[in-house]
Amino acid sequence: MTNKSTKKKNLIWALVALVAVVAIFAGVYFATRPEAAQGAKHITVTVVHKDATERVVAIDTDEEMLRGALEQENLVQGSESEYGLFITTVDGYTADDSAQEWWCVTKGGEAVNTGVDTTPIYDGDAFEMTLTTGW
Repeated sequence: MTNKSTKKKNLIWALVALVAVVAIFAGVYFATRPEAAQGAKHITVTVVHKDATERVVAIDTDEEMLRGALEQENLVQGSESEYGLFITTVDGYTADDSAQEWWCVTKGGEAVNTGVDTTPIYDGDAFEMTLTTGW
């Protein structure tokens, strides 16, 4: 009987620990997630094509996230995924998946670690969308 009781207590403590860990991760996520800026913003998006030519697009927008600003200018197209928009086409060029091409989004030359649906924009931001080859 004692063995069953001990196992039950251990199971309860394990569940309590699991709930605590989940709560901590949720708290950290909500405390550190990117916040959107409201109001009018002016951003630039530099599109770097396959031949290394660049096109700079100036965007004036009230959108809070990058996707909205890009779609406002009809600059991107793609498919919906569980993580938001998966960009396949930028500035009229569709990346060739068979050649391992994909569009890399950076901000000020640094990798953007969020999708365009959850990347907040602020007045004066400068983004780059570079056609990249290789996984």
